[in-house]
Amino acid sequence: MASATEGDVETVVKVVRVLQSGFEELSLSKLATSLGASEQALRLIISIFLGYPFALFFRRYLFYKDSYLIHLFHTFTGLSIAYFNFGNQLYHSLLCVVLQFLILRLMGRTITAVLTTFCFQMIYLLAGYYYTATGNYDIKWTMPHCVLTLKLIGLAVDYFDGGKDQNSLSSEQQKYAIRGVPSLLEVAGFSYFYGAFLVGPQFSMNHYKKLVQGQLTDIPGKIPNSTIPALKRLGLGLVYLVGYTLLSPHITEDYLLTEDYENHPFWFRCMYMLIWGKFVLYKYVTCWLVTEGVCILTGLGFAGFDEDRKAKWDACANMKVWLFETTPRFTGTINSFNINTNAWLARYIFKRLKFLGNKQLSQGLSLLFLALWHGLHSGYLICFQMEFLIVIVERQAASLIRESPVLSNLASITALQPFFYLVQQTIHWLFMGYSMTAFCLFTWDKWIKVYKSVYFLGHVFFLSLLVILPYIHKAMVPRKEKLKKME
Repeated sequence: MASATEGDVETVVKVVRVLQSGFEELSLSKLATSLGASEQALRLIISIFLGYPFALFFRRYLFYKDSYLIHLFHTFTGLSIAYFNFGNQLYHSLLCVVLQFLILRLMGRTITAVLTTFCFQMIYLLAGYYYTATGNYDIKWTMPHCVLTLKLIGLAVDYFDGGKDQNSLSSEQQKYAIRGVPSLLEVAGFSYFYGAFLVGPQFSMNHYKKLVQGQLTDIPGKIPNSTIPALKRLGLGLVYLVGYTLLSPHITEDYLLTEDYENHPFWFRCMYMLIWGKFVLYKYVTCWLVTEGVCILTGLGFAGFDEDRKAKWDACANMKVWLFETTPRFTGTINSFNINTNAWLARYIFKRLKFLGNKQLSQGLSLLFLALWHGLHSGYLICFQMEFLIVIVERQAASLIRESPVLSNLASITALQPFFYLVQQTIHWLFMGYSMTAFCLFTWDKWIKVYKSVYFLGHVFFLSLLVILPYIHKAMVPRKEKLKKME
């Protein structure tokens, strides 16, 4: 009898060991390795896709329930995602959310509260960058925290605007101004909403409150009819995910640093940079399309109706995919990429610097803020410095072509337009890749090595145009056109 019992115990132990071995084989670390990705990246992707079952649960059980239940659900799911990805380091976001609530309550609708929020949230984020920085792109708690930082700064500004006379605000400021007093639970739900906590998009407290109140639906009194629009964005995101997964082992920024890259002809180095510059953005496109689908499914993506009374679902769109893929201009890419962050920057930084009286200075300071918001590496500053330079030159070139009769007539020749488009796209993506090189390689010793290999082509090209274009404009634009422009 004893021997039989011992045999049963041994059998159970063997089964447990087999199961344990099986679970180890299924561990995230090994699964990530088999997929050629890091464990942190796999956790991020899983977390983004988890938004869909959360959204379905919200639609089925919570859409028209009490607001406190919705805030609790968003807070709990967001904190769970934070813990799954970053463990106990979720306290960073929790601390900033609680302190932000206290700033609003204790300081009220004052400029002091806005400045305190801006300084505290940015310093906390920059300190996080400083203490966690490495020479590589790591997925750590600072990644969602930069999204949270903008949310909380925007919250403070909107709360401040809510205390002003409505007639003193612009129509945009009136739309976002917070009239009531947010509760801690409301601020937490807004901050941790699972569809945007990790990678965005940005949205306002007022828009979030409409979701909680059941107003973001195309069918009043019913759950939004948004499943198909959400699945379309999900499907498009999966297409980009598959494309990125297939190409990522073969097109990497690490290759830019190799001797093999340097030993290739100059034209090859430029073409590789062009192709890589286009492809490297696909990982961001993937994340934003998938999360946009989550927002649409919940109703947060509802943006009213168009002229034909057809529902629009682009309130949380971070990508205009067709524009991104077809535009031959840098400004077109900027307008199609990370849309809600750019809108946030325009609303809370660029337009608030109007008192400076200089549009280019306001734009430069806005891009400086954006560079620091991304991190402390020099590559971010170089990337956004290039964006500033390229946009100025592109505007000068567009003005020259538009105002010069010779160039405008040449540009209007139908037979030559495919050629012009090809040239524009080549220049566009070559120098987009040039700018992204500094952004992705971070440290000066890496990006300067690559820039040397292409003889600082981007800086030479655009700085030369910046100097030359005004003289070409003077020579090719008739005086009467200049006078008409002045009038």
